[in-house]
Amino acid sequence: MAPSWLEIDPDSDFSIDNIPFGIISTSSDSQLRAAVAIGEYVLDLKILFGYYSEQNNKTAFETLFPNAASLNFHHVFAQSTLNQFADLGPSIHGEVRCGIRTLLLADTMYPQLLKDNAPLRQAALYPNDSNITMHLPMAIGDYTDFYAGYHHAFAVGKMFRGAANAIQPNYTHLPVGYHGRASTIGVSGASPARIVRPVGQIILDPTAEVKTPITGLSRKLDFELELGCFISRPGSSPGRVDIRSAEANIFGYVLLNDWSARDIQAWEYVPLGPFNSKNFATTISPWVVLASALEPYRAEGIPNPTPLQDYLKEEREDAFFDIKLEVDLIVLVGDVTTNICHTSSTNLMWSFPQMIAHHTLGGCELRTGDLLGSGTISGPHVGESGSLLELSENGKKEVLLAGMEARTFLKDGDTVVLRGYCKGAGGGRVGFGECKGRIYPAHWP
Repeated sequence: MAPSWLEIDPDSDFSIDNIPFGIISTSSDSQLRAAVAIGEYVLDLKILFGYYSEQNNKTAFETLFPNAASLNFHHVFAQSTLNQFADLGPSIHGEVRCGIRTLLLADTMYPQLLKDNAPLRQAALYPNDSNITMHLPMAIGDYTDFYAGYHHAFAVGKMFRGAANAIQPNYTHLPVGYHGRASTIGVSGASPARIVRPVGQIILDPTAEVKTPITGLSRKLDFELELGCFISRPGSSPGRVDIRSAEANIFGYVLLNDWSARDIQAWEYVPLGPFNSKNFATTISPWVVLASALEPYRAEGIPNPTPLQDYLKEEREDAFFDIKLEVDLIVLVGDVTTNICHTSSTNLMWSFPQMIAHHTLGGCELRTGDLLGSGTISGPHVGESGSLLELSENGKKEVLLAGMEARTFLKDGDTVVLRGYCKGAGGGRVGFGECKGRIYPAHWP
């Protein structure tokens, strides 16, 4: 990892090789604007790029990006979402990320801009503490959740249909997905996202010959460990996206928790799939890791033995990333933390480019800010399950926690924390920070 003039913990998710983007406000300025995370700091891009040097007769933006200054896009960092920045396309995303990285290097070519500029450092570089409020990074028009985690699909299918019929016939032919609800997507910040236990129709006795539902609080509230992908469609015409150009339509990635009420889901999902069991809450991590930051960590996913339709055939096998993923469960009493899952995003069978190609096959238009979820990511071994549904075998066994606690599903007061990061030889850690949510009781009836 190249050294920075800032002191950065080697275990920080936000190394100089990352530079993720987000939307912040501060206790002293309530305006929403763009920022990047670096170590234990947040760098305010609105203030940074707007800084004017009388000595150079230029703004910091014009100094850092002389070739892009004529495009006059510095105003996008004063917006309340990253949508306009995403619309500029991957070449501009990469140029801005590299320019900020250059500014932060120990041997930066521009020490006068920030390194040796105490007033600007004080104005634009904040400690990442309670004075920072994180907001949704994008205006999300639509949200689609896929089911690309093969081991999760197999484990859940085996649970309900037996091993011989665990995987549905269509699973290896196309990326299965359903349309989610964008209005209930929230962001995790310094405090956990507030998740209120959902209410819905449930069957108390699934073995009864006549199924009679009641309406009540979910007794099987669960988390799902996923990756989220934000779409960027700069200047694109609506309609089909060729898989060869699909990656150019990806702005960046976040961690995603698609909270799920398994008892509501079990009753409602036939024949059209989940509805109220999923639409009450989805939480994402606040910092968008650009696709270019993950490029050194490309990897292969789970091999698909099925011959694919031409529109799903990729030119490269390393269309995935080796992101180390983990889940902590924190109980309210005693504030005790237990790590309950370690896995990797290489446990996906379908890549995000394949999801994009399939999503748009029939003419569906994806727009900048749309969010795609990977589906639950689980591994094949004990301790690699990305949901309590798998860990507890749908409530049949308890998951033992620190402090003499145990869970089959989530209780009020529980906090779930998702983490993810990449780290290779010689490179800095490229991570996502935390995706964190706490369960609160619902008032019912």
